[in-house]
Amino acid sequence: MEPICIAFHSYKGGTGKTTIACNFAALLARRGNRVGLVDLDIYAPSIQTYFEIEPKKWINNYLSGSAEISEVMIDGNEFVYKNKHPGDVQHKEEKPLGANKGCLWLSFSNPRSEEILQLETTGASTTREILKKLILMKERLLKDLNLDYLIIDTSPGVRTWSINALAISDVLLLTLKSGDIDSKGTRRLIEDIYDTFTKHGSKSFLLYNRVQGYCLPPKDSLRSNSTDSSPFIGSTAAGPGLKNLVQTTRLMGEPKLSSELGIKTITSIPCFCDIQFSEKEFLTVLHYPDHPFSYYVDELISGISKAKGL
Repeated sequence: MEPICIAFHSYKGGTGKTTIACNFAALLARRGNRVGLVDLDIYAPSIQTYFEIEPKKWINNYLSGSAEISEVMIDGNEFVYKNKHPGDVQHKEEKPLGANKGCLWLSFSNPRSEEILQLETTGASTTREILKKLILMKERLLKDLNLDYLIIDTSPGVRTWSINALAISDVLLLTLKSGDIDSKGTRRLIEDIYDTFTKHGSKSFLLYNRVQGYCLPPKDSLRSNSTDSSPFIGSTAAGPGLKNLVQTTRLMGEPKLSSELGIKTITSIPCFCDIQFSEKEFLTVLHYPDHPFSYYVDELISGISKAKGL
């Protein structure tokens, strides 16, 4: 298949786009794909909190010209495979691990204020220079690492860095929560920016997250493998109860915004309190593969595959 670059974007912060992006990338890698995950949320980076690695060089170093792209990419395979559970079920999109083991490469953005300021005050901050850097980054990563997927987490809103990240992407996932603020802001983004990208060949979708109407019991009750006494909806991750939940959430997450603006909703993810209020960020799809949230990430992967004809 042709490699694909996917950007997670939002009108404002707090939509959960980074949580989805990290879990999406990790599950793709576990399925046997070669995946790159890059944090381009320059102003409020947080991907590093999911992996707890202190890099020697950051994506900032590449963008400012003080490092090569190969120097800022980190091997993240230990996170993909150390959480494998004996009872995991292989999905139809998943490649046999022995035959074609997937890979996850990571690049983090430096959260220090002086590093952010440096990007804003150097020549690398001009629109043309940013776009050139990002185009080269995409080309090098797809070719040198032989990636199937390049996942980019962008800054919210309309900023030079985020707009240029969207410009190099094949699929744009506009993440939002239900509510007037998100809906009105998202509408403006679509009308002012996304329509232009769509006209030039990009695929754009709404990705609803934290949809109201469902809440899972506290994290203490979670189990990594489903049993008859599982706290999840239904007896298994793919059980009838969960399927009903998925159908119900689809109805809740298909508002008039999608039809009015002509942009499809790729999936709608409920609000899971155990993830929403967790004191520590973690990769749910790896630690708790039977969690309903993992099922929705799987749905997102399927939606992307269908959208691109993969």
